[in-house]
Amino acid sequence: MREFRLKGHLAMLGANTMWGIMAPVAKLVMAAGIVSPLLLTNFRIFGAAILFWIASMFTPREHVSSRDLLRLAGAGLLGIVFNQGCYVFGVGFTSPSEASIITTTMPIWVMLLAAVILKEPITWKKAGGIALGGTGALMLVLGSAGSGMKGDNPVLGDLLVLTAQLSYALYLTFYRNFIKKYSVFTLMKWMFTFAAIAVTPVSVREWIGTSWGDVSAIELVGIGYVVIFATFIAYICTMIGQKNLRPTLVGMYNYVQPIVASVIGMCLGLDRFTPVKIVAVALIFSGVYLVTISRAAAHDAHKIKGGKE
Repeated sequence: MREFRLKGHLAMLGANTMWGIMAPVAKLVMAAGIVSPLLLTNFRIFGAAILFWIASMFTPREHVSSRDLLRLAGAGLLGIVFNQGCYVFGVGFTSPSEASIITTTMPIWVMLLAAVILKEPITWKKAGGIALGGTGALMLVLGSAGSGMKGDNPVLGDLLVLTAQLSYALYLTFYRNFIKKYSVFTLMKWMFTFAAIAVTPVSVREWIGTSWGDVSAIELVGIGYVVIFATFIAYICTMIGQKNLRPTLVGMYNYVQPIVASVIGMCLGLDRFTPVKIVAVALIFSGVYLVTISRAAAHDAHKIKGGKE
C-alpha cells in the first residue's frame, strides 16, 4: 500500500513509546517536591533548544523568512509551550493513569479539526479505527488504574492534560503543510527557541528559588531522560511522522502510550499480564491499521497529486 509509509509509522511508534515512559518518570522526578512542574518544563524546553541548535550546526543551513519565523513562533506555543507545560503541570496534579486516559482523546480532536480546517473527510474506517484504538487504550488504562500514584488535585490536573491534548491537536492540524518547507532541525531549533523565550519571564524566580544541592542523582537521571529522549529524540521522530503521515494517523499513535505504561507496570511488579491486555493491544493496532487504509488516505493522495500541498 502506497500510503503505508513505514518511516513515518516507525517514527511515531518510537516517539510515543518514549512519551509513554515519560509520565511515570516525570512523576518520580517531581515526587520529592524539589523539581517543580515548571522547572521540569524549563529543562525540556531549554535543554532541547540547546541540543537542536548544536545538531543544526552539522546540517545544511536554511534561510527562514520573517513571516515563517512568526509562524514558527506560533508552532512553538501550540506544539511545545502549551502542550508540554500543561501536560507536565497536569501530571504533577493528577495520577499517571488519569493523565493517560485524557491523552486518548487527542486523536478525536485531531480528526474533528482536520475535517474542519483541512477538509479531510471523516470516513467510517477512520472513525471506527479511532473508536477501536480508544477502546483498547481505555481497557489498558482502566485495568491498571489502581496501580498508579495519586494526585493532589485531579480535577485541575485532568483539565491541564486535556488542554495539552487540544493544543497539540491544533498544532498538528494548522502546521501539517507548513512543516514540509524546512528540515527537522531548522523547524525544531526555532520552535524551541521561541518556546524558551516565552517561558523565561515566568521561570526566573523558579530557577533562583530551587535548592539545587538537594536534587538527587536519580532525579538528575530522570531529567536527562525527559530532555534527551522524551523531548529531543521524540520531537525528531514526531516531525518525521508529521512529514510522512496524515494528522489523524499521527494522533492515533497516542494510543501506544498506555501500552508502554502497562508494560512498565508489569516490569515493576505493579501490574500483571492478562488476556484483556492482549485484546487491548490488538484493538489499538487494528485501529491504527483502519485509519491508515481509510478513504481519507486516497483523498490525501489526490490533494498531493493535484499540487495542493
